[in-house]
Amino acid sequence: MRLMKSLPTLAAVAAGAVLASLALPPSAARAQQQTYVMKISTPTIHDIPDKWAENFGAAVEKDSGGRIKAQLYPASQLGSIPRQIEGTQFGSIQMEVVPPEFMVGLDPRFEVMAAPGLVDSQAHGQRVAADPAVLKLMLGLGADKGLHGLGLFMAEQSVMVTRMPLRHLAEFKGKKIRIFASQFQSEAFERLGVTPVAMTLGDVLPAIQQGTIDGAVTGIGPVANFHMVDAAKFVTQTGQPAIFLIAVVNKKWFEALPKDLQQILENDAAAQSLAINPYAVEQVKESESSFTSKGGELITLPPAERSQMLKTIASVGPDVSSKNPALAAAYKIVADAAARTRQASSQ
Repeated sequence: MRLMKSLPTLAAVAAGAVLASLALPPSAARAQQQTYVMKISTPTIHDIPDKWAENFGAAVEKDSGGRIKAQLYPASQLGSIPRQIEGTQFGSIQMEVVPPEFMVGLDPRFEVMAAPGLVDSQAHGQRVAADPAVLKLMLGLGADKGLHGLGLFMAEQSVMVTRMPLRHLAEFKGKKIRIFASQFQSEAFERLGVTPVAMTLGDVLPAIQQGTIDGAVTGIGPVANFHMVDAAKFVTQTGQPAIFLIAVVNKKWFEALPKDLQQILENDAAAQSLAINPYAVEQVKESESSFTSKGGELITLPPAERSQMLKTIASVGPDVSSKNPALAAAYKIVADAAARTRQASSQ
């Protein structure tokens, strides 16, 4: 009996849905039914960027009702970091998740997050990445280069993985060390007596194995997950600079999406950029444990030498950015945010 009474209601609902679909312009109706593929590229594997991409892809698929299908490509499967950037810029890849300083060729302001001395800890970096002024700056970069920023988050503080132990600042001198593509990094390490060599992540392990470089600036995550311990058994925990990740999508692809899907991407990227924080903390601990369990050694500089290192590189940010007005303005935004969030943690 209840079923029979509900039949008119069901019929009315169905009729309403049909009328609503007929009222939509043909292009809008097609857009609501269309499925969009979103290739997400990362340079790492089993690491913080990949977990973010996995969580983001799952959230978008769920919230879009399957209208967006995420495909994950870790470990630079779609090419080196420069190729991933180009692919996203021109549309063969829909999203990349990389340290922003690798996009310095598109806009010098992308490297501002790599300024040494900005971040004291992983927790501090997480607060900086969530600062509204920093988000507005960083996610707006690349708009005139075919990119649309969606998310920014802190991965970890950097380390130096090397073939020989570097237990003291004096032992840095003369070493060839891979860095990210950043003036801030090159200037900082030159001041420490290092010969910096800009290099993409996929080339690091072969270069260490062949003796082309003595070591690399990277995160402990890539050290563990790429099994660098086989060639470089020593990690000096410099903590500088911080490693941030930015998630950008191809602008034309994004703007061609229906508005509701654009909003889903924006909302889910913002949510996952905060949700990744506890995982990032635990992942660093697990990577350190994995590295040492396979024979690697974690090295901490003596306190006085660490203080000297920080003093040596403290002025790199102002010095480098002062040569470019746009970069100087961007550096001030990030430095001010770092000061605000550092003060917040001490109160």
